[in-house]
Amino acid sequence: MSLTRADLEARRFQKHILEAGLDFHVLSDAELQTSIQSTLKHQTPGSDVHLFAYGSLIWNPIFKFDERFVGKVYGFHRRFCLWTPLGRGTPDNPGLVLGLDHGGSCRGVVYRIAGADVASELLLLWRREMIIGSYIPRWVKVMHDDREVNAIAFVINRSHHHYAGNISHDVMVQHIATAHGLIGSCSDYLLQTVDGLASSGICDRQLLHLKRQVLAKQK
Repeated sequence: MSLTRADLEARRFQKHILEAGLDFHVLSDAELQTSIQSTLKHQTPGSDVHLFAYGSLIWNPIFKFDERFVGKVYGFHRRFCLWTPLGRGTPDNPGLVLGLDHGGSCRGVVYRIAGADVASELLLLWRREMIIGSYIPRWVKVMHDDREVNAIAFVINRSHHHYAGNISHDVMVQHIATAHGLIGSCSDYLLQTVDGLASSGICDRQLLHLKRQVLAKQK
């Protein structure tokens, strides 16, 4: 299955996790709303919100937005550093998905969500990205042309037990090449991200190198 807006509205992925009997704490909508309110505590009520996307939100955003443009964040980089034992893998062969990890820089896509849509669209985003608290939503400064934009980014939670910070590159390639879960394969996730970045005018040389290695592994 592919992730759709209807899936998020019905909390289908959360239900799949609970039905699988995995020992995860799935955040309730009340917990998600608390996190959203905490993130927006310094935001003017009713104002637009910007979101910085670096992975699947580029090629499958799902949520409503009024503007889209490319920007760059300093102090963080895109990295396959989060184990996913259900969405893109299984408990026996977990997949890996991207996180925004400390250090370096990252080019991605910035979305502007209109103030009138913030409440509904952020809840869908939190249901998607904050299912078990693997990320930390935080404000980052994004450079776009000659201006700076404050945007929310889902930064990897290094304290989470699914953080894959110390794996070797060979292990990374192995899991991305072979893992498959409820919403597809890890390799498809990688390929769609590379294509999504390219269509936005972004070249990530590390992901291109990783793509070549994964495809070679699958031969």
